[in-house]
Amino acid sequence: MYKTVFAGLACAVLVSPVVADTLILTDSGMSFDDATFAVSATIVGRGLVIDHTSRVGEMLERTRADIGSDVVLFTGADIFLFCSAAVSREVMEADWQNIANCPYGVQVIERPGEGVMIGYVHRDAESMAPVNALLAGIVAEATE
Repeated sequence: MYKTVFAGLACAVLVSPVVADTLILTDSGMSFDDATFAVSATIVGRGLVIDHTSRVGEMLERTRADIGSDVVLFTGADIFLFCSAAVSREVMEADWQNIANCPYGVQVIERPGEGVMIGYVHRDAESMAPVNALLAGIVAEATE
């Protein structure tokens, strides 16, 4: 079903049902540096290529004073972004709109005074089950 967004303009948006996603976090039992190494080694060890490592924690800390905040959100927070050709094809053949979920991310998060967590966003769409399994497997292997 297509819906016109702006009257008089040739713009359309595909409207689909809203699904809830959940951030799944696992205590790593490691230091931040060891956890980031474990995640990157696990991803690469599965034959996947890390396209980008987003240093979210560093960015938020670097800009904290500029924004006028005194809240330290993270002592470390990196997101490893990557894709799997096989899994991506599978989920996009099931529903081409799954392109919006690629690349996939695994987060390594350390909050002040808390342990280091490794996680991923679990997508509730049934067609994303292969991605959920891939990400859960990476987190499990990295935290072994």
